[in-house]
Formats: sequence, structure tokens, C-alpha cells
Amino acid sequence: MDKTVKKLAIGLLVLVILCPLGLLAIGETFGEWSNEEMQEKLGFVPPGLESLSSLWSAPLPDYALPGSGDTMTMAAAAYILSAVIGVVLCGGFLYLIGKKLARD
Repeated sequence: MDKTVKKLAIGLLVLVILCPLGLLAIGETFGEWSNEEMQEKLGFVPPGLESLSSLWSAPLPDYALPGSGDTMTMAAAAYILSAVIGVVLCGGFLYLIGKKLARD
């Protein structure tokens, strides 16, 4: 494994492990607002956002595993799983694009 790739992998692993630190934060996550919360905070919901809001629903809403309890351990595991899924999907997508561009 190349030295740069190894450093990148270690950095990503550290970030994945640190993801549950977000559970310690007070309040809500900036930018992850529902239409109702946006209406409350901003006084309006942009029309484009309102029309597209029903198009997508998160596979792991609120970073929680279905049927898991409300314990901090389960919440931390769900955060880490969400991070791992995100890293694998984004990394795989970028890998495929890189392979395609290298071929051309």
C-alpha cells in the first residue's frame, strides 16, 4: 500500500471512530432540518426544497438502527456504522470514477 493511501486510510479510520462524539453535542445538527424545523427557524421553506423533500428518505434515519434501544452504546454503534457505510460508498464511487478516467 502506498504511503499516502495508508495515511489517508488511517485518517479516515480515526474520523470514523470519532463520529460518536456528535452524540455529546447539545442541541440539533445544523442543516439537518425537516421542513417544519426550517419553517420555524427561517420563517419559510424554499419551494424547490419543499417539492423535493418527499423524494428521498434516509436509509438510517437519525443515524439509528431499527429496533435498537436508546442506549448510548447502540447510538454510538449506529453512528460508526453510518460513517463506515458513507466511507465505503463514497470511496467506491471515487474508485470507479478514477478507474474510468485512467482508462480514457
